[in-house]
Amino acid sequence: MNVLVTGGAGYIGSHTVKALVEAGHHVVVFDDLSTGHRASVAGVPFVQGDVTRREDLLDALKRYSIDAVMHFAAKSLVGESMQDPAKYYVNNVAGGVTLLEALREAGVETIIFSSTAAVYGEPESIPIPEEHPLRPTSVYGRTKLMFEQMLEDYRRVYGLRYAALRYFNAAGADPGGQIGEDHDPETHLIPIVLQAALGQREAVTIFGTDYDTPDGTCIRDYIHVTDLADAHVLALEALKAGGPGGVYNLGNGNGFSVRQVIEAAERVVGAKIPVKEGDRRAGDPAVLVASSEKARRELGWKPRFTDLDEIVRTAWQWHRSHPNGYARPS
Repeated sequence: MNVLVTGGAGYIGSHTVKALVEAGHHVVVFDDLSTGHRASVAGVPFVQGDVTRREDLLDALKRYSIDAVMHFAAKSLVGESMQDPAKYYVNNVAGGVTLLEALREAGVETIIFSSTAAVYGEPESIPIPEEHPLRPTSVYGRTKLMFEQMLEDYRRVYGLRYAALRYFNAAGADPGGQIGEDHDPETHLIPIVLQAALGQREAVTIFGTDYDTPDGTCIRDYIHVTDLADAHVLALEALKAGGPGGVYNLGNGNGFSVRQVIEAAERVVGAKIPVKEGDRRAGDPAVLVASSEKARRELGWKPRFTDLDEIVRTAWQWHRSHPNGYARPS
């Protein structure tokens, strides 16, 4: 299939581009490079465009005879979304409408959406199933849920075929070491821990040590980015084969605490990592773990990287060989 990947130069998008190419699909990357990196998708056609500009999207969809879209082009920082909600509504919601209308005009009927477990809000049960109440606590989560609701309405009325993949903490890097995680600012725990190991930051701050968990720190479901990429390819191929689509959780089904992540990094790095303890952050639930039984059953998806040390090891390989991330354009 000819697949347009919006936000394809980002962390999860670039790993999915690699998986799509390996699966034999023809990939075109569409990205505004506001947070993505051109170097992460070398070797595939690239369109620098804005998801809020219909003409940019239509040009790419028609020029490359696109059959399906994978949509990663979202603003995704929870804290920023609470401080600058307009940025999130313009890109994630208005941009989403623009994309869906461009798909209708171009006759593209298949989309895979990179959604988030932030649509659930505070969990009522662990692990969280797809049927869990949807009560996002951040603007970011609300914008993702709004787009999911749009997808369902477009399916019902216009026949759009979609899968929305909700996942928790993407982690790790391509095992081949060519692409990885490079954010500015960095907000994800594993790269922050590894930056401390490299001496690029003074210490790792643990936000809250008095949660109702075995070691007092928050527990999260870390899923390897390559496993996420594989799930996107499987979802696309399931839709192509006539599958029902809809929403799917993606997670390992096992949670690891902040302290466990730091301890795993110390084993991988072979050295102690400096740690500071801080106060809880507002809105951080004690435990977030996904149930991904539906994805396993309907998509045939099975995570390959379920060991925490292995996840951290792939990230360490990337950060150690790319201590400053991707080379920036001069």
